[in-house]
Amino acid sequence: MPVDEEGPTGGPLRAAIAGTGFVGAIHARSARLAGARLVGVAASTPERSAAAATRLGAERPFDSPEALVEADDVDVVHICTPNHLHLPLAESALKSGKHVVCEKPLAIEVDGAKRLVKVASESGRQAAVPFVYRYYATLREARERVLAGRAGELHLLHGTYLQDWLLTADDDNWRVDAGLGGPSRAFADIGSHWCDLAEFASQHRITRLVARTIITHPRRRGGRATFAQGDGGGEARGVDTEDTAVVQFQTDRGAHGAAVISQVTPGRKNRLWLELNGTDESIVFDQEHPEDLWCGRREAATVVPRDPATLSSRAARFAHLPGGHPEGYADCFDAFVADVYDAIRTDRRPDGLPTFEDGLRAAQLTEAVLASARGGGWVDVPADGSVELQG
Repeated sequence: MPVDEEGPTGGPLRAAIAGTGFVGAIHARSARLAGARLVGVAASTPERSAAAATRLGAERPFDSPEALVEADDVDVVHICTPNHLHLPLAESALKSGKHVVCEKPLAIEVDGAKRLVKVASESGRQAAVPFVYRYYATLREARERVLAGRAGELHLLHGTYLQDWLLTADDDNWRVDAGLGGPSRAFADIGSHWCDLAEFASQHRITRLVARTIITHPRRRGGRATFAQGDGGGEARGVDTEDTAVVQFQTDRGAHGAAVISQVTPGRKNRLWLELNGTDESIVFDQEHPEDLWCGRREAATVVPRDPATLSSRAARFAHLPGGHPEGYADCFDAFVADVYDAIRTDRRPDGLPTFEDGLRAAQLTEAVLASARGGGWVDVPADGSVELQG
């Protein structure tokens, strides 16, 4: 059933959250800050839904995510469930007339992601994926410098995304289970973020890649909450999703690059590093130190502060506080959700809003990485989502 673009009688948008873990709580906070009513939440059981409604301040619990996405009094659904549920819930929400914000991966296979892009297009509703690192002002400044030609011709794109929350065999999470998280873990979970930033900032598209994946711990024990440290309890089980991915690639504009993705790197909490090397300038974005953008030339290096008074006008839109007042991940999430809600209200997408098409792109790259890791050779990444293994 179609819903009102601005909520009932032009009032606040009515948001509901399916999935109430770490990221679901972030969605709930950002929805409120963007002016929405949090009309409901759903967890894995009615009892957990009731507890989450109290914890997150929702108006009511839903017995199941399936009931939530079909409710008549919901305008926008945020899907934060385990990955295998993204496709059916997003599809049902769109067909019920809802706008949708769906966590990545959009679907655990390319065909499913393609299907959601088609359904979203046919629905006429806004459909977004939280590639929220795009919303750092310094990342936008990097993009603007590339677009303005200040870096010259980019020839090398490289970096890392490193974490340590699954460092030991006693650390575990539902994402480790391919039945819940999909056939890729580290790359689909965080490598997708790195590739999204690399393509978004550079304006290049990865067209060929070769990859290796590593399972550091063939067996893990327990079933911990996200980012919780294991204690050695629980039953050991086999692991068939990667802890690390190493990817080398080429782009459509003649650049080369490499990325190292790991969830088992000691001491690295969320080290998302992107370096763009051009003929005139190098540009470095470091997510753990996002208040500064490093720009290097042969004669000197410059540190550009996140300050709305000095950033380019299009990047300054994402610097909400004066320079010297740090902004971080939660602020990026708030800006992303605000952009989605603005798109819902105006039917105009702000520049850089990540959509289901970007979620499909991540699925294409993930499939190519897995195909290369299985076959050992270079893989093309064509626009239609299929992959072709080369000798």
